[in-house]
Amino acid sequence: MNKKNVCISALFVLLFACAFAQEKENANSQNELQEVVVSDSKFALAKEKSGKVITKITAEELKNKSGQTIAAILNTVAGVEINGNQSVAGKNLGYYIRGGKNSQVLILIDGIPVNDASGISMEYDLRLLPAEQVESIEIMKGAASTLYGTGAATGVINIRLKKAIKKNLVANGYFNMGTNATATHQNQKAADFNQGFSVNGSVNKVTYFTALNSTETKGISQIAPPNLNVSYEDDPFSRLNYLAKVGYSLTDNLTLDFFGNYDQIKNDYDGGFDNTGTSDTHLNSTSSKQFRLGFSPKFKYVKGEFILNSSFNKLVRSYDEFDTYSNSVGFAQYESRSVSVDGFNKYEITPSFFLVSGVQYQFHDANSVTPYGNISKESTKFNMIDPYITGVFTTKVGFNLNAGARWNSHSAYGNQLVYNLNPSFDFKLLPLKIISSYSTAFVTPSLYQLYSQYGNAKLTPEKNNTAEIGFETELYTKKIRWNVVGFYREQTNFIGFYFNPTTYASNYINIDGLNKAKGIETEIQFTLSDKVKWNSNYTFTQVDEALNRLIPKHKINTSVDYKISDSFFWTINYQYVDARKDAFFDGNTYATAQVKLASYQVLNTLARYEIIKRRLSVFCSINNIFNVDFVENIGYSTLGRNYKLGLTINL
Repeated sequence: MNKKNVCISALFVLLFACAFAQEKENANSQNELQEVVVSDSKFALAKEKSGKVITKITAEELKNKSGQTIAAILNTVAGVEINGNQSVAGKNLGYYIRGGKNSQVLILIDGIPVNDASGISMEYDLRLLPAEQVESIEIMKGAASTLYGTGAATGVINIRLKKAIKKNLVANGYFNMGTNATATHQNQKAADFNQGFSVNGSVNKVTYFTALNSTETKGISQIAPPNLNVSYEDDPFSRLNYLAKVGYSLTDNLTLDFFGNYDQIKNDYDGGFDNTGTSDTHLNSTSSKQFRLGFSPKFKYVKGEFILNSSFNKLVRSYDEFDTYSNSVGFAQYESRSVSVDGFNKYEITPSFFLVSGVQYQFHDANSVTPYGNISKESTKFNMIDPYITGVFTTKVGFNLNAGARWNSHSAYGNQLVYNLNPSFDFKLLPLKIISSYSTAFVTPSLYQLYSQYGNAKLTPEKNNTAEIGFETELYTKKIRWNVVGFYREQTNFIGFYFNPTTYASNYINIDGLNKAKGIETEIQFTLSDKVKWNSNYTFTQVDEALNRLIPKHKINTSVDYKISDSFFWTINYQYVDARKDAFFDGNTYATAQVKLASYQVLNTLARYEIIKRRLSVFCSINNIFNVDFVENIGYSTLGRNYKLGLTINL
């Protein structure tokens, strides 16, 4: 364990010594609004009045998934595929919802969009964020550009971070460690260490929350055999996170919230830009450093509420890569800045009808220094100004309607109008709600796609039209909850990468034609008793050939939760992932071969025991119990059977 871990462990001890006398937090205080969602209107809305099937992962459910990454947790949600979550910790992730790719999935942190403006797809890297800082997650599938703008074409993942509670001082600390091995190279030594602590509370009109988290993982090569002898290879991964939140209640109606965080990941990786594994000597390394600052005032008045979400985000990625041909190390660095200011207002016209209106401003720029050329931020930038309006109408008879429009004014490609229509009907005499929607969305070309050495300033946005219909029902006095949603999505102006094998010239282009995706998503929750609960979901996704990469046609998740006693919780979960298509790029021959990855099944289990009620708990988990050897990405290592032990203390 390195010096950083030792320092954190020392802070652990100091924290416990200083805070031992403090009262415990009421475990239910953070779960008061479990049946309230915010993603489809930006304001708290009773779930039965929402016209969407929104999956919410609560604080209690996150606690029962201790030791998992955010990517692994999201990968169990119906309709969501997070590729790379079962590979080496440093492996990049792919986000696939309803046949969409990374650039079509928008990630929010506390309602604020996050991304990397220097990246090819501008997506946010979920590896930067530890699950231990998260309070809850909402996943809303389908086009949502009306409320959230570009990028929200196939889904929105809204991550809510933990916040202060109404105690003067509350402290929390955790430590867990586990193995990190593949199915073919089982190693039972501890190689995965996670630790952190937080302090939060309220003093008069001030609230505060601070947290420090650290991860150190080693023991696996990113490249899988036979390309590399992994017994002599180790691609370590490390992460460090600092988070601070301060709130001030100026009056009973006006609150001022500030936040700041610093996130850093470092890892080694193999090969060059292919997956042939040409290096086993730790000469290839990369790091990402993220700085975020924000200010969010909230003002409540008689018939409504106004919120201003503002943030500044700077991200720096660097690569040190060994070139076996020139026997030298090349350095590349990408830097981006993003500003988002979103002011929106809820006004209640009648008790059954309210309007959400707002204006969002976004600015992005990027620069890079690479062996292949530099990009200047003076010429690599764009901004957007989006006015939008949404109306939410509910009735006592059960009819609900959410409808809105957004006008996007983009400095690079002009204007874009999107809209949504989302009627639903909640039968009062029957435990049944019918939902339907039709939404349009768009995806802005990234700065890299527009202005890099492979860029094309004539690119136009990808456009999406999505229709869905389904139902939610509760049976046997809410012991059974079941929903089914079918969707159909059309996409035009698909942005692809063109490579000329004769001239070696390459650039991004809009591909003509219409690409379609359709599917069914269903979830069922069966409460067998006060102690036993069964959860399952199934996803069927069928996409046209142009979109068909790493998207399973069939996917199943099922789990059984057993509350053995008030202190003892146990769960076992199963996942089936159907066959997928992938592409193997050989950096030596510049040839790309299409491959088909076999389906796979994994079984995981976790047990958690509260030694001292709400104060001291331990957990033990086993992932991939039967040590199944499967391929998640062609050429890359995949996790086998691994064990993890953890301890959490609340003071």
